[in-house]
Amino acid sequence: MALQIQPFDGVIGAEVLGADLSQAFAEAEQQLLIDAWSKYSVLVFRDQMVTPEQFMRFSRYFGDLEIHVLEQYLHREHPEIFVVSNILEDGKNIGTPDAGRYWHTDLSYLAEPSRGSILYAIEIPEDDGKTLGNTLWASTAAAYEALPSATRDSIDTLKAEYSLGNRFNKLAEDDTQHIEMTDEQKAKTPSVIHPVVRTHPVTGRRGILVNEGHTTHIQGLPADESRALLEKLWAQCAKDEFTYRHEWQVGDVVMWDNTLTQHLAICDYALPQRRLLHRTTITGDRPH
Repeated sequence: MALQIQPFDGVIGAEVLGADLSQAFAEAEQQLLIDAWSKYSVLVFRDQMVTPEQFMRFSRYFGDLEIHVLEQYLHREHPEIFVVSNILEDGKNIGTPDAGRYWHTDLSYLAEPSRGSILYAIEIPEDDGKTLGNTLWASTAAAYEALPSATRDSIDTLKAEYSLGNRFNKLAEDDTQHIEMTDEQKAKTPSVIHPVVRTHPVTGRRGILVNEGHTTHIQGLPADESRALLEKLWAQCAKDEFTYRHEWQVGDVVMWDNTLTQHLAICDYALPQRRLLHRTTITGDRPH
């Protein structure tokens, strides 16, 4: 079966039909997927069964792979794979237990945030047949384009600070058991300054980059004005009309274009309900 791209109803996302990620893709198929990735931002592949090596081969069609700074959650044999899981071994998490409970753009706290990420579902929690641990993605481009023109003009030249520590501070407020960053990890991830609005490197569309997880404040504004504007932009991105909710199934692979999306994990499960996913992260460039 030839690859088919089936867009979702709405402003973001599409399902890819006829794909077997355990097999190599021809160059024309790779380009079809790359183009769809830029156009629809989120691509869903159902019923996949891949080894770590096959998963990394597929991921590399879209760019070089990053090794995450939180090295305690890296795959033991393949550091290019970041483990997302609440499973414990010897009293320690085998992956990051925080799957992203605040709206965020992956690695926006780096000088060069990732271009995209790919998640492979290995174990998914359920309750009486209901899937738990769903993920929401928001089109920050659609959210930006729906703003009044005066608002767009006012934020187009603004810059903000982004920090991994900001997310850990928020988690500490909610969860006293959350693991702290090490001094080495803090040294590797100093705060950075990026635009409030980001331009896609391929399509040229613009989208809101500031996000609840990583943005601390907007430069040049009083603290109260900065907070009010951030909350307004965060609320804009999270509106239902700009989002896609993914109900995970074992074997799902979901990839997203990090440039014009934010995402949020729904943390409505706990052990003994187990959740295990593998993630690869594709290198990006400095936002502009």
